[in-house]
Amino acid sequence: MNSTREAYGQALAELGEKYSFYVFDADLSKATQTVHFAKKFPERFTNMGIAEANMMGYAAGYAACGATVFASTFAEFAAGRAYDQIRNSIAYPHLNVKIGATHGGVLIGADGGSHQCVEDIALMRAVPGMVVLCPADTAETKACVEAAIQYDGPVYLRFGRLGTPEIYENGLTCSFSIGKGSVIKDGTDVTLIAVGDLVSRARTAAELLEKEGVSAAVIDMASIKPIDEELIVKYAQKTGRIVTAEDHNVCGGLGGAVSEVLAKKCPVRQEMVGIQDQFGRSGTPEDLAEYYGLTAEKIVEAAKRLL
Repeated sequence: MNSTREAYGQALAELGEKYSFYVFDADLSKATQTVHFAKKFPERFTNMGIAEANMMGYAAGYAACGATVFASTFAEFAAGRAYDQIRNSIAYPHLNVKIGATHGGVLIGADGGSHQCVEDIALMRAVPGMVVLCPADTAETKACVEAAIQYDGPVYLRFGRLGTPEIYENGLTCSFSIGKGSVIKDGTDVTLIAVGDLVSRARTAAELLEKEGVSAAVIDMASIKPIDEELIVKYAQKTGRIVTAEDHNVCGGLGGAVSEVLAKKCPVRQEMVGIQDQFGRSGTPEDLAEYYGLTAEKIVEAAKRLL
C-alpha cells in the first residue's frame, strides 16, 4: 500500500527514460519523492532550495525555452507561497510546467494546519487554463504524470502522504485521461464521487451500503479540472443523488466543481463530505479522519440523508 507521493516519485524515475523533462524541487526531495529522479537523472534535476517562488520562476523560464518541467514541493508551498508566480509566470503565458504538489489535505497527519493545505484545489481550479489532477492510487498516479507530460500547458498534480489501498487491481484497469472520470462500481440508488485518498473510502462505503440493500455507484474523479460533466450528468439522472468525498475544503473543491455541473445541467440533491471550511490541526491520520468526517461511515451517513 503506497502513498500517491511515493507513486509520483516512482513515476518520474520511470518516465524519465521515456520522455525528456526536468525536475525542480524546493529542498524537499525526500518528502516529495523526487529524490529517485535526482539519483537517476542528476543532470536533469535541480534543488532550488527553500525558495518556492523562485523555483516556479525558473520553471517558467525553462518552459519558455521549450522544456517540460516538473516543479515539486508541498501543496501548501506550491499553491500558496508561489501562487503569484504560478498565475502570472506559468498559467498566463500557458507554459509547459507541471506542478507536483505533495502532502495535500489533513490526512498527512501531525504536520498541523500550517502545512495541511485544504484550499489548493480551489486555488488552482480558479486559475484560467490550469488542469487539476488528483489520483487515487499507484497506477493512476503514473497515468496522471504521463498525461501531464503529454499535455501542452500547465498542470497541477495533487498527491497525498498517507498510504492508500490500490484501486486499480484484480481486473479493474486504470484508463485515466484528462477530462474523464472512472466508474469503480456501478449503482442505481446513489452516486459517490471521490478523489485521492477518499476513493478507497467511498468504495468501502458502497460495500457497507450494499449490505443494507442500497446500490451505490462509485466514481473516481481524478480529473477535477476539466471535469467529466457528461459522466456526472449521466449518474445524476440515473441515481438522482450525489455524494462527493474529498480531503479538501468543500468550498471550491470537488464538491464545488460537481455542484456547478449539477446546477447548470441536472439539479439533484447533493451531500459534500470533506473539510467543512476549517483549517487542519495536528493528529494521527486516523484521528483527523474521524475529526473531519473523512471516513467511509460518514460517506454512508451522507448517502442515507439523501435516501
